[in-house]
Amino acid sequence: MNTALLHASRNAGIAVLYQDRQLRTVWSHNLQPPWSEALQEDGEAGNLLPAQQADRLDAAKKNVLATGNPDGLEISLADSDSGMRWFEIWVDADRGPRGRIKGVVITVVEVTDQKRREQTLKALLREVSHRSKNLLAIIQSIASQTGRYSGSIDGFLVRFRGRLQSISASQDLVTSSNWRGARFRELAIGQIGRYSDDTARAISFSGSDPYLNPNAALHVGLAIHELAVNSVSYGALSRSNGIVEITADIDGSEHEDGPIMMLQWTEAIDTTGDLQTRQKRFGSIALERVVPTALGGSAELEIGPDQLRYRLAMPSANYELD
Repeated sequence: MNTALLHASRNAGIAVLYQDRQLRTVWSHNLQPPWSEALQEDGEAGNLLPAQQADRLDAAKKNVLATGNPDGLEISLADSDSGMRWFEIWVDADRGPRGRIKGVVITVVEVTDQKRREQTLKALLREVSHRSKNLLAIIQSIASQTGRYSGSIDGFLVRFRGRLQSISASQDLVTSSNWRGARFRELAIGQIGRYSDDTARAISFSGSDPYLNPNAALHVGLAIHELAVNSVSYGALSRSNGIVEITADIDGSEHEDGPIMMLQWTEAIDTTGDLQTRQKRFGSIALERVVPTALGGSAELEIGPDQLRYRLAMPSANYELD
């Protein structure tokens, strides 16, 4: 090989080995571990290669010597430092002036990084597929329940659009965190901010700020959306001086998955509020059934003469605390 090709192959991470018809190594270039130890001078794959991999490589070389046709294979090797390593190997016949096969040229290229990227991509695609199916199931449930409690097409479209926008806003936070989830307070501000121009004044936070996992973020976001929609019509958000009090605290009780986080929304309301009617509408169904069921927790919606209080208890599987 000329000098230019030697430099190019080394810079590209390509190793080349030439063996004669007896599979004795004549020369090699840029042969790095484990191949520098695995290929012995007698041409046989050494003990560093697993028996099955060594047999495959030897069979490929012998096949090329017998037929003159090129052959290729992929070999994976366990590595104590970096886990599994992958190599693409090509075996080509070297012919003399009269076409007689003089030996084989073996080219080795490590493709570990490419394989790991492929594995990561496949894992991400599986995750996206899984989450997309979950999201579609949530949307299907929202559409069904909204339709059940809507008196007209126009009413359905208004409510369904609002709930989709709520899911979308929560999903944006989840996506921006690389699917980890969302901070509770950031989630609440985002949902309420769609209905209030002054969330800094209108919301009073106390307690902790748990990090909600993706499923919890979507459902807690939906609960806050329903509360905010009612509040902007009949409660604190409908008044210039109204305040919604939101707390998040460990309530001291234990669940099989760990401590329970209690989220609470409290506000003063107009007694004509929609949630006060005895007829159950989707807002209260979502708050009392859909959301707690999805989180494996429980919920309680209390409506007094002049106050609304919503408590959502969720097991620790739904959140993390710093």
